Amino acid sequence: MNRRQVLSVFLALLCITGILFAGGAKESEKPKPSSPIVLRYAHMNAPTSVAGKQADLLARMVEEKTGGRVKIQVFPSSQLGSLQEQAEAVAAGTVAIHHNTMAGIGSLYPDFGALDTPFLYRTVDELMKVADPDSPVMKRLGEGLLSSRGVRVYYTFYFGTRHLTCNKAVYKPEDLKGVKIRAIPFPIYMAAVEGMGAVATPVDWAEVPTALATGVVAGQENPTDTIFNAKLYEKQSHIMLTGHIKGAEIVVFNDKVWKSLPADIQKILHDVGREVGKQATQMTKDVEDAALEELKKKGMTVIGPKEGLDLEAFRNQVLAHVNAKFGTQYGKIYEEIRAILK
Repeated sequence: MNRRQVLSVFLALLCITGILFAGGAKESEKPKPSSPIVLRYAHMNAPTSVAGKQADLLARMVEEKTGGRVKIQVFPSSQLGSLQEQAEAVAAGTVAIHHNTMAGIGSLYPDFGALDTPFLYRTVDELMKVADPDSPVMKRLGEGLLSSRGVRVYYTFYFGTRHLTCNKAVYKPEDLKGVKIRAIPFPIYMAAVEGMGAVATPVDWAEVPTALATGVVAGQENPTDTIFNAKLYEKQSHIMLTGHIKGAEIVVFNDKVWKSLPADIQKILHDVGREVGKQATQMTKDVEDAALEELKKKGMTVIGPKEGLDLEAFRNQVLAHVNAKFGTQYGKIYEEIRAILK
């Protein structure tokens, strides 16, 4: 090969190398697909319950509506701690989303406890009219929660009507004298159980099955859907239809996390949350009676007014006790609620 031929080959190799280099540079400059935003959602309920299903529904709908840009990781069944710990976690931002009872969120901002006052609402529609995030009382409480703890109200849904279960028949408050009944470890629930005539014993939800099995408590109170999905029929023989609290769950969102999201994502999350709340409310309405029938099939004895339950005695005693403890503290909120329900 002469000198001219060597030079031609060399120039050809340079051209090929340049083309390859240019192609590689263009490839590296192509935008890489961004990683999805991952939001952690912690709650106490079984995945099979309405409260558990609505969390999973939220996750599916958000991923679909955002085209995979946002993924919600759901941690059910108190995987991330007790009710109190989960509430504190959303305030700290270690979880983005959490649902709890109104009084449970009252651990972050006490005035929310008023919304779980026993015998406060005559119907579910009344409850949800007050619990709506856009109601005057919820807006005011939400502003307080946001400014004091950096947690925003996201959406709400009907959780159920709470009834008493026990390992014996109960017809009147006197039947509960000296009986230890598990109460959610927040003041308004403790007062409700005390008003029913029992010894209120604070136990976190995650520990309730063990507490019932070992005799630490002889009973508890919850909606029928929760009782069934937690299989409490395996440890409790009777359910008393006291219906003492109609309750809504409140879904909350860490504000710093919320503000870090693009505006279009916030809009999608807002709209999906409201839709999920509506669907969850209807699901709870649909399953309550069916869950009670399933509890009967599992062997639980149902005691209601037809079977001799003195509901009026329970109502009068509970209201007197709760009013004595919280009438002054929650008086203004009760006035706001009455104004909404006129």
